Amino acid sequence: VDNTVATPYLCRPIDFGADIVVHSLTKYIDGHGATIGGIIVDSGKFDWAKDPKKFPMLNEPDPSYHGVVYAEALGEAAYIGRARVVPLRNMGAALSPFNAFLALQGLETLALRMDRHVENAQKVAEYLKSHKKLSWVNYAGLSDSPFYDVAQRMVNGKPSAILSFGIKGGAEAGAKFIDALQMIKRLVNIGDAKSLACHPASTTHRQLNDEELASAGVSADLVRLSIGIEHVDDIIADIEQALEQTAS
Repeated sequence: VDNTVATPYLCRPIDFGADIVVHSLTKYIDGHGATIGGIIVDSGKFDWAKDPKKFPMLNEPDPSYHGVVYAEALGEAAYIGRARVVPLRNMGAALSPFNAFLALQGLETLALRMDRHVENAQKVAEYLKSHKKLSWVNYAGLSDSPFYDVAQRMVNGKPSAILSFGIKGGAEAGAKFIDALQMIKRLVNIGDAKSLACHPASTTHRQLNDEELASAGVSADLVRLSIGIEHVDDIIADIEQALEQTAS
């Protein structure tokens, strides 16, 4: 389970039965857009030897590591053990000390930041929901969201701080909106203390044709916001002035 957006503060997937959880440290855990990293969390509860044919790398001798059979040698720690001794060895996928320091610094304030992120996102979503220049708003904290019930159950009604909306006027209006923002940063990252905005059809998914965009769930009118921890009135004011300029 990729728990990057929810973070361990809002959701603990292992408590719901997940065996492997991954996080991008670059997002909310660091929280300031200052580092790059990722982590793998193993519940230590899965029996990797139960189905050898399904997990051959863990149940057959590894010639690169003295013929060890990880499921036999490490038991329920077979997966995370192999992750340490093979991919880490072969690719050097280890955090630098400074990146690790930044991630640990961010982790200390994760709870405080996530409460503010969620509070701001809920208020922004409610503001956007009735805006005349928008055709739809997608945020799991809104009662009419198809994901509302899941958010209540899985994250205790705190569905992080990523939301999207459809802007009337399509791609042209979306690009105008992004260009008109002043405080909100025009970046494709998420999970920063700063509010971030992106128009996927003209940035991250620009290389796709119309059919491919539809397959990816990206419409020309879609704008994504990663709501930060600034004062919510300032966030809404910037969105409002940018929306007003889409008609010009």
